Amino acid sequence: MRTQVAIIGAGPAGLLLGQLLHRAGIDAVILEQRSREYVLGRIRAGVLEPGTVEVLDYAGVSKRLHSDGLTHDGIEIGFEGRRHRIDFKDLIGSSVTVYGQTEITRDLMEARAAGGAVSLYEVHDVAVHDIASHSPKVSFVRNGVADTIECDFIAGCDGFHGVSRPSIPAGALTLHERTYPFGWLGVLADVPPSWPELIYANSDRGFALASMRSPTRVRCYVQCPLQDRIEEWSDGRFWDEFRRRIGGDVAERMITGPSIEKGIAPLRSFVAEPMQFGNLFLAGDAAHIVPPTGAKGLNLAASDVWYLYQGLREFYRERSRAGLDRYSQRCLGRVWKAARFSWWMTTQLHRFPGTDAFHDKIQAAELDYLFSSRAAQCSLAENYVGLPLDPRS
Repeated sequence: MRTQVAIIGAGPAGLLLGQLLHRAGIDAVILEQRSREYVLGRIRAGVLEPGTVEVLDYAGVSKRLHSDGLTHDGIEIGFEGRRHRIDFKDLIGSSVTVYGQTEITRDLMEARAAGGAVSLYEVHDVAVHDIASHSPKVSFVRNGVADTIECDFIAGCDGFHGVSRPSIPAGALTLHERTYPFGWLGVLADVPPSWPELIYANSDRGFALASMRSPTRVRCYVQCPLQDRIEEWSDGRFWDEFRRRIGGDVAERMITGPSIEKGIAPLRSFVAEPMQFGNLFLAGDAAHIVPPTGAKGLNLAASDVWYLYQGLREFYRERSRAGLDRYSQRCLGRVWKAARFSWWMTTQLHRFPGTDAFHDKIQAAELDYLFSSRAAQCSLAENYVGLPLDPRS
């Protein structure tokens, strides 16, 4: 099999890159270990920056996003029994869009199928070869038959546990990591949200987040110890704890229901640099992970893909590698700023075990400053809504 770009991973990053390349007339094959149904069943966050929406517009897959997505002009942050609204529209004149990652994946899958582009699901034993050469290859097994794709470039969009990043030679990457001493227990339920915008709450019992996926579906979280087991958290226990943390008025009016998904996710910050080696390019979670507190994971994946698409388009149109050669530098400028913001949000909104009174006083002073300073609120709004894409784009 021969293609111009082999894409490993059919999550939003791989599918978005495939869609952009297809519309530009660049041939790409997507390989995915899981089934199509499994990929569509993964429920993830969906707070989209305006830049991400623009990329989806450009890819021609935003019709449902604009009809079904929820526009949010701000967020609320709760601390010590009071809540303060960060008004994005007033502060910086912009907003975010809430549209589930599952729906983005569905839109991209349908567009790819309609265009007749090739996606191979349930492939196994994927391996990359000759990535430092001008003729890299990807080998795999599908339906018990071994096969190989010859290509010009490989895009590693296969997540933190994928094969792409470990295929880069030892010593060629520098890995940066910070793990957090707690996790998020998340519940998805088909009930209408009792809040118009996301609420981030720092309570004396720990962090909580009230969010939604649609007008009829909520996604709620509470901070919990990493050693907790999901079996220890009945729906009743979760909602009781969530009410205690989120605040009295919301707790009184909120509607609860049985969970349709429940899980505990650890929090980490991770960055691999550079994000390329030879003709292998990493994008999304294959290259970086940020805590979900700042709502940056999907948006960083979209900006990675946008920069990689631009470099590939330039190569095939102009036979220039300039865009590809600066891919990692362009991505990492945004990645580290998003990692900083996500770390800051996580640090300010969670209760850390083993801290002393000085730490608690500093955290309280930081949040009090945020609530009283328009400049601090503008900074939060600018980072949450999303820093602009590289102006060279």
